[in-house]
Amino acid sequence: MKRRIGILTSGGDCPGLNATIRGVAKACFQQFGDDVEIVGISNGYYGLIHNLCKEMTPSDFSGILTQGGTILGTKRQPFKMMTVIGDDNVDKVKNMKETYKKQKLDCLLTLGGNGTHKTSQLLSAEGLNVIGLPKTIDNDIYGTDVTFGYQTAVDIATDAIDRLHTTAASHSRILVCEIMGNKAGWLTLSAGIAGGADIILIPEIPYDIDKVCDALMRRAASGKSFSILAVAEGAFDVTEAQMKKKERAKKRAEAGILTATSRIAAQVQASTGIDTRVCVPGHMLRGGSPNAYDRVLATQLGVHAAKLIAQEKYGTTVAVCGNKLTANKLKDIAGLTKFVDPKGTLVTTAKNLGVSFGDK
Repeated sequence: MKRRIGILTSGGDCPGLNATIRGVAKACFQQFGDDVEIVGISNGYYGLIHNLCKEMTPSDFSGILTQGGTILGTKRQPFKMMTVIGDDNVDKVKNMKETYKKQKLDCLLTLGGNGTHKTSQLLSAEGLNVIGLPKTIDNDIYGTDVTFGYQTAVDIATDAIDRLHTTAASHSRILVCEIMGNKAGWLTLSAGIAGGADIILIPEIPYDIDKVCDALMRRAASGKSFSILAVAEGAFDVTEAQMKKKERAKKRAEAGILTATSRIAAQVQASTGIDTRVCVPGHMLRGGSPNAYDRVLATQLGVHAAKLIAQEKYGTTVAVCGNKLTANKLKDIAGLTKFVDPKGTLVTTAKNLGVSFGDK
């Protein structure tokens, strides 16, 4: 039985995408031999919409295990716009289905995060054979314990915080490190613990700036000459917690301060009188080679996706649950976000070390 498999990477890039692509391809060639053809789709769903496809050979997947980014390219295509026909008069869903048929695909593999999974479910509901793979440095895909790219990003963010300690100590400053994570605080929480941050602010625990400043002043009074704050980009205070996302954005725009970290730094310096600076590692967290953990994880997830193809278990996404490889139905997890539990083990561990979350 001949199988023709399409692969695309969608949304933000991250370390491990190429390792996953390699894992899928090598496992498929191993299982199916000459009875498999792999079609690479450029620039995510944009490429599927516009039929930007190329048949790939085994040599295309050599030497990419350690390579960062994605050899297929990626482009953001917001899910909320997928069913909207814009000024270009393109029916995106119709075009994606037509590309699938033109390329004579038997299955489509989609490597991506929450938005990617929502579009994957949309295509699955439209009758296409789709299998998802969980990619995001935010680790916020529902139904899986971990996503590839996350652990590498934790390492990079931790290194950034490590380096802030020496310069903060040298200048007796407060340094605020902004870490990616708009909805969920997994990355900030893990890097904050690993990097020895004194205060960790995440979206799941709205902070009180007065309590943040109190914690900083207690450190100063105890003889500590500096402090490190690890702040998720999506963090908000207790007042903003009562607002909708657009209301929060409007309030910040009116104040002339668009990011949480900029505002926090300004408030902290005004309240404590201590020189406070902001550091934003930004897209460095997405870049570079995957660490050993993510190389192994990505390979495992890719191989398991090949197994699902062999079993024709479509409409699913690969997952890790309790150290076991499994699969969830796309319809059960698409659109859901895995949030940090404010009373969970990681938060409790940090609090027992004396780390403040600005809530007490």
